Amino acid sequence: MILRDRVAIVTGAGSGIGQAGAAILAREGAHVVVADRNTEGAGATVEIIAKAGGRAETLIVDVTDDQALEAGIASVVAQHRRIDILHNHAGAQVAGDLEQVPVDGFDKSWSLNVRAHFIAARLVMPVMKAAGRGVILNTSSSSGVLYDREMIAYTTTKHAVIAMTRQMAGDYAKFGIRVNALCPGWVDTPFNEPFIGQMGGRAAIETYVRQQVPLGRWASVDEIAESILFLVSDRSSYITGQALVVDGGETVV
Repeated sequence: MILRDRVAIVTGAGSGIGQAGAAILAREGAHVVVADRNTEGAGATVEIIAKAGGRAETLIVDVTDDQALEAGIASVVAQHRRIDILHNHAGAQVAGDLEQVPVDGFDKSWSLNVRAHFIAARLVMPVMKAAGRGVILNTSSSSGVLYDREMIAYTTTKHAVIAMTRQMAGDYAKFGIRVNALCPGWVDTPFNEPFIGQMGGRAAIETYVRQQVPLGRWASVDEIAESILFLVSDRSSYITGQALVVDGGETVV
């Protein structure tokens, strides 16, 4: 088990990629704090982990609520005296171009996709600095490295995550802390509903994926989880400040 006895916080872990990532970290020995605002989803993730013989607990929190997030992370530190891994995964997809996207939708995207990552990292950093080690993984997207049609809020925030990741990595490498970004491509989860609607429905998106992704298919959440494990484990011990794109080759065409 390559993460034996490490303590990991995963935000947005109640479903999809976050759930799969939390499960693989627990499988490899980490005690996983499943952070999500959805009580049912967080509980389901903990149940999956427990049934597989892993260790996990829920942290029911809206990561855009600074005070609630601070209290939640403080409770983890008080109980476990350490935080080895933070995976900032919670995010939102809001569709629309410059004129179409609601301004409050743009603000929501920024708050959840960027600012919440910033605050969570800021809160765990003193603990990691004191330990002389730690890993932060920020979820961006393949939309953080390419043009994404009529998705200005999502694309802007995901580009910002990569820039923020590089800044964190440069500033905190001297403390033994690594910071990287994960950029998933097309993964078949309910998260994609806004874009599927914009594309014209399920048939249209299936055609798009077959045509635009060289591998010709969606990724599974388990495939993305393997990349998460790589980036938060010592297998990537000399990697920091990088954006790992896991997209079936879409960004090369």
